[in-house]
Amino acid sequence: MWRLILARLAQGIVTLWLVSVLVFAGTQLLPGDVAASILGQNATPGALEAIRRELGLNEPAIWRYFDWLGGFVQGDLGMSLTNRQPVSELLWPRFGNTMALAAYAAAIGVPLATALGVLTAMLRGSVFDRVSNIGALAMVSLPEYFLGLLLILFFSVKWNLLPSLANVYPGMGFWAWIEATTLPMLVLLLVTAAQIMRMTRTAVLSVMDAPYIETAWLKGLRTGRVVLRHAAPNAVAPVINVVAFNVAYLITGVVLVEVVFNYNGLGRFMVDAVSKRDLPMVQAAAMVFGAVYVLLNMVADIGAIAANPRLRHPRETGA
Repeated sequence: MWRLILARLAQGIVTLWLVSVLVFAGTQLLPGDVAASILGQNATPGALEAIRRELGLNEPAIWRYFDWLGGFVQGDLGMSLTNRQPVSELLWPRFGNTMALAAYAAAIGVPLATALGVLTAMLRGSVFDRVSNIGALAMVSLPEYFLGLLLILFFSVKWNLLPSLANVYPGMGFWAWIEATTLPMLVLLLVTAAQIMRMTRTAVLSVMDAPYIETAWLKGLRTGRVVLRHAAPNAVAPVINVVAFNVAYLITGVVLVEVVFNYNGLGRFMVDAVSKRDLPMVQAAAMVFGAVYVLLNMVADIGAIAANPRLRHPRETGA
């Protein structure tokens, strides 16, 4: 088991390094001139050359990559080109906002979706099962920005129940924050809960066809006992993976949701940085997203290993 865990950790480190390569290469391919975007189109050639030297833009890309990666490993995210401030001072508050929104959606969505998945498996073929699956398919099929606009239309414009813009600020009261972030939370909840519910249902139903479940049926056990005591615990591993994948999406896939609701999170931070061609901010945001995604997938893999008795207690094989 420990060998498998160490192997997953090594894979995560290699994956994160590959992400750093792709992030740096992608930002170098962005159109436009960084120096011109900082000084404006009327800048003189001498001023442009001076700013390129100051930022090290004349250095070979490979040297700039290793310099940037070394700083990132040490916690130095660089300086913003437009604000002339350390990127970390600008990024971490936005990341905290994104994490808070993701936690809000996950705290409601994960238990609700897993419970619905188990319930629909117990009521397989019923009207409730069919309606739930149709609703889940609809939520998965709708783009997040379109779903967000629909919620704004009804909850903000027609019914005037919730604000259409998720304006948050330091020192904001708890209930004011809940009211401001409920609409973007609902978008994230509907999309992720639908996926978790469907995968939980599939995992439980796949276990329900196992021989030991048939034995439980033959003993005359009730449906709830068979599902909750025998099927659900053995369906934990795939459910852990899909929950971790969707929690990672809550953190890394919120860009469109934050833009639609004007939420002051890391996704909107990255969009603003791309529009200004502020490469250190784009690189830092992309690497934080990548690190969170890789970390959560590593946790999911390790959790699935821990939940599998055959991996926790492997049989000793003789020579």
